[in-house]
Amino acid sequence: MKRDFRSCMLYSLLGLPIFLLAWIVILYVANCGLSTDCSQASLPGVIHTPIPTLIPATMIAPEKADVGGSQAKCTATARILLEAWVKAGYQEKEPFQFTDIRQTTCVATYQDVSLLFSEANLWHPGALACVQCHNSDIATASANMDLSSFEGILMGGKRTSPEVQGEDILARGDWEQSIMHDVLFGKKTMPFGRPPGAVPEDGPTVQVGTPVEIP
Repeated sequence: MKRDFRSCMLYSLLGLPIFLLAWIVILYVANCGLSTDCSQASLPGVIHTPIPTLIPATMIAPEKADVGGSQAKCTATARILLEAWVKAGYQEKEPFQFTDIRQTTCVATYQDVSLLFSEANLWHPGALACVQCHNSDIATASANMDLSSFEGILMGGKRTSPEVQGEDILARGDWEQSIMHDVLFGKKTMPFGRPPGAVPEDGPTVQVGTPVEIP
């Protein structure tokens, strides 16, 4: 009896690994055949649905803007735009000419220039719009100066009342000697609270004006 139990245990211990190995071989051969890369596998064919699951795209690819078209814009820095406007006599309605950073001859108006004063986050991330501090409320406006309108700019800074002419900030068209040039590109004290190095040397780059053909 003892010998029979010992024999059964021995047969079980030896037979179990052989059984597991045989089972693995049978599963592999049944699915992959006798090849090592399953190239002889007898797998069921792929069943394709009769209805496509992806709808073909029908959108028209966007066209590039025509630089000669009426909707094309020029690329200029704040310095380029302001200098050209001031030197051209800083008119409100009359267009002025400038050369953008691509050396394209362009025209713009005061409306293009005013974006430099009215847009927030333009001069640097987190920057207030200039008109936030320089507005029509002369009594509380910074430097008693209004940049929110063409008339306000002409009235200048350090005004004692809305009716009184203040300090000329455009130096009668002498851009390099103007207060605006000094605080923006000379001393670089504005926009207020500008972090060191946050504003490019020539100010932000904007898309303004339109290209023109010179005969």
